[in-house]
Amino acid sequence: MSSNIGRLQRVALREVWKHEAQDFTQWLQNNIDILNESLDLNLTGAERERPAGDFSVDLVAEDEDGGTVVIENQLEKSNHDHLGKLITYLTAIGAKTAIWIVSDPRPEHVAAIGWLNASSSAEFYMVKVEAVRIADSAAAPLFTLIVGPSLETKEVGETKKEIAERYLIRKRWWTRLIERSAAVTKTHAHITPSEHGWIVASAGVRGLSFNYVVMQDECRVELYIDRGKDCDQENKQIFDQLHANRPAIDQAFGAPLSWERLEARRACRIQYTRQEGGYRSPEEQWPQIQDKTIHDMDRFEKALQPYLKQLKVSG
Repeated sequence: MSSNIGRLQRVALREVWKHEAQDFTQWLQNNIDILNESLDLNLTGAERERPAGDFSVDLVAEDEDGGTVVIENQLEKSNHDHLGKLITYLTAIGAKTAIWIVSDPRPEHVAAIGWLNASSSAEFYMVKVEAVRIADSAAAPLFTLIVGPSLETKEVGETKKEIAERYLIRKRWWTRLIERSAAVTKTHAHITPSEHGWIVASAGVRGLSFNYVVMQDECRVELYIDRGKDCDQENKQIFDQLHANRPAIDQAFGAPLSWERLEARRACRIQYTRQEGGYRSPEEQWPQIQDKTIHDMDRFEKALQPYLKQLKVSG
């Protein structure tokens, strides 16, 4: 029975399609259904040599939703030139899907296609093409999907874009706040704007800092107490010295502060939160929100400074 099972043999692509454009591309145009089966797509109306600026696309097809699909063929090892053409064709024609067919996909180009799927709204496929036969049969095409779009990559891509956008927004927020704060308090005047949710300035005592913190819908000013590794007890002692003057400090600030000894953590914190908007607020509202937070910091520093100077610390 095993004697009836043939062995699959690979055939050099140039033996089957001698010329990439004249032979392979024309064959694919007439046999687009074979590519459809491999990619689980439904491409129709494939046209050859569609103009794209000063270039021409190997094949342009239409998907089942009426979207334009560009197909770039390369019967050799993938290279930067064809990757650039693929992206150029996609943007020139306004396509939503790009398919790159190669005989030998390089790892760096596989990674690039994966990155494009995660980072753009278009869908990219990299497909390996081979020719095979069994015994003396006619050669047959074998398409293998190397990398393509997926729901997971799109979700990861959206998350990355959201994070990048958040970083840019927060940097703009801090740039403007630092500029505005200089007229009220110089503590943060020389701080470099951060992409994170906080900026830090020394409170004049080692390990103690006056911090601005911004979230989507609220802002906070705080004194953060953390003198480093193995200083848990020292942090608590500093907090307790300040806490002993809590009524006077709250009164000087003009509102009750949140005193957080943070028993389960190394650091301690004293803070005031204003829930009147944050970096997700409309940017035209930022000046008003920031001015209130800057004045919170000014009052906060003035309320605490006399007692910071009285601290009994080791250095």
